[in-house]
Amino acid sequence: MFSDNKKDKSPNLTNNQNRISEGSKITGDIVSEGGFRIDGEIVGNVNTPNKVVIGRSGYVKGSLVCNDADIEGKVEGTLTVSNLLSLKAAAHIEGEVTVGKLSVEPGATFNASCVMKGSVKSLEKDATKQGERSA
Repeated sequence: MFSDNKKDKSPNLTNNQNRISEGSKITGDIVSEGGFRIDGEIVGNVNTPNKVVIGRSGYVKGSLVCNDADIEGKVEGTLTVSNLLSLKAAAHIEGEVTVGKLSVEPGATFNASCVMKGSVKSLEKDATKQGERSA
């Protein structure tokens, strides 16, 4: 009944899901521990260690850095997906892509240079090097 094991009452941020609804437009950078579902428009950079889902009406212009991504909408810019990037038939990608694994359904438009990396550690190393070069 009385225990020394106190449960942490802080919310588990990794299970939080953020949503950008259709008709919404955000200009600026977004950094979050939770995943995203994007049905609106983002002009800027999105960075999360979780999953990003871009719906059919979703649009991202900028960089997208995440663990996994399911894309049905449009992305213009740089994608860095450490695990699986899944492009649905309606997806439209323009830019540079770095992924761990890639799945492309027939009908998807993929106009991008693509580099496949074997592990998250190699992606993190590359991101660190790019940050050092731009500084």
